[in-house]
Amino acid sequence: MTWGRQGNAGQCSSRVQDQLKNVQQICGAGEAFAAILADGSVVTWGEPNYGGDSSRVQNQLRNVQQISATDSAFAAILAGGSVVTWGDRAYGGDSSGVQDRLRNVQHISAGDSAFAAILADGGVVTWGNPHYGGDSSRVQDQLQNVQQIVAQRASRVLLLPFWQTEAL
Repeated sequence: MTWGRQGNAGQCSSRVQDQLKNVQQICGAGEAFAAILADGSVVTWGEPNYGGDSSRVQNQLRNVQQISATDSAFAAILAGGSVVTWGDRAYGGDSSGVQDRLRNVQHISAGDSAFAAILADGGVVTWGNPHYGGDSSRVQDQLQNVQQIVAQRASRVLLLPFWQTEAL
């Protein structure tokens, strides 16, 4: 069940209501939603430019484990640890520049316009708006053994093992 202002994602679920069965997780962007169903597929609705239209990647959205969202884009982790993104390119909806590094992804954190993925080896991959955390190249050599990333509107906070914090 959804509700909200007429014309926004809260009122747009009627076109997909019959597909919203056995929902396991719902994630919201600025004006769109994505739901993971029990079979690992994804249903999206809302403003198409904000990720409400996943038709471009719908055939890849199988065995989805987790979905994260910026204000206008979504990122889904698949069972094998790969990532599928959609929505506004400027908000992280296009991960093609780092797609070859998005392997064995364990968790994705999202700010307002960028994503950060923690890999199984503790490394981090970022993409999206470079001014809001989408470019971590300046600190990439320090992003090792990362356990958690907490996103805020314009920055990231890392949780590292205590023996690594002196290096920062």
